[in-house]
Amino acid sequence: MKRWLSLAISIMALAVAPATVIAAQDSVHFGPISSSSPDSGTCGNNWANDTYMRVFDASTTRNPDGTYSVTETFIAGRFVTVAGPSPDACDSSGTAGSTIADGVTGSFNGNFLIVVPATGSFNPNATCDTGCDTTRGFVATVYGSATYDIPSFGFTYHANGPDLIQREWHNASADQGGNSGDIRSS
Repeated sequence: MKRWLSLAISIMALAVAPATVIAAQDSVHFGPISSSSPDSGTCGNNWANDTYMRVFDASTTRNPDGTYSVTETFIAGRFVTVAGPSPDACDSSGTAGSTIADGVTGSFNGNFLIVVPATGSFNPNATCDTGCDTTRGFVATVYGSATYDIPSFGFTYHANGPDLIQREWHNASADQGGNSGDIRSS
């Protein structure tokens, strides 16, 4: 009986603990954090408006070169398109001149590998109560750095709608397969 009572108390303690920060070895988990932003395509235009949750797994120890690594994962992503060039309309491997109609909806998920320069320093007391709803805000809050690099990224988008010629787009850096597909009406 004592074991079950102890287990029940442990489970209840975990249930009421804040889910924003969980430490694991040499990284700290932040999120999920609600966010939204316009989404740009290969032509530089904003082809959609996105809503999603951000989750950050932030290194607490430096890499051998003095930098820090962070994985930012975008989950539960939803988008609504803005009429204009489709997301892959200007990629050399894409369908040049393709367009997307206004109001097409869909879902997406993806990730960034973020590298924070050696000038940054992990703040073990950082919290993401406010300011972490952008990559820039997160890096400034947790590492105190105004700069960062994203050498690797990958996103997959799936669109809904009967009038689409293509419904799936992969937007990725070369190491994650590069861009392929499109979401387009024409």
